[in-house]
Amino acid sequence: MRSLVHKACGQIRSAGKVSLFKSYKPEFKDGEQRRDFLYVKDAVEMTLHFAECATTAGGLYNLGSGEANTWLALTSAIFAALGRPPNIEFIEMPAALRDKYQYFTRADISRLRATGYDRPVTPLADAVRDYVQNYLVPDRRLGE
Repeated sequence: MRSLVHKACGQIRSAGKVSLFKSYKPEFKDGEQRRDFLYVKDAVEMTLHFAECATTAGGLYNLGSGEANTWLALTSAIFAALGRPPNIEFIEMPAALRDKYQYFTRADISRLRATGYDRPVTPLADAVRDYVQNYLVPDRRLGE
């Protein structure tokens, strides 16, 4: 699957805007749906932590930031990283998704923390800025 930030950057570069789904639940305004976005660098650090403590940490663990950020926060961070003002349009959600769409996700990372993993999770805006400015804008890939 393609990174959400990568996809949004493509939309911004080609159309000058990002399209987000409208909300169909009154308790969530458009763009206020929330996700636990995790930077891949943090996911790698968490995974390496398990390799280092393999004898004491077994089983299933949630990996995430432990925070729920809005789609508006994510897209605003992308525009900021590109040095552009936000331009967000809200589009209809396909009918087939409306009853299945998750409006809120947040990983419970307490079990991960209990293994001794104490590194901070990269704040959303910082993670987006790093990814956009150091990888997407210069079209740089790992291993180069």
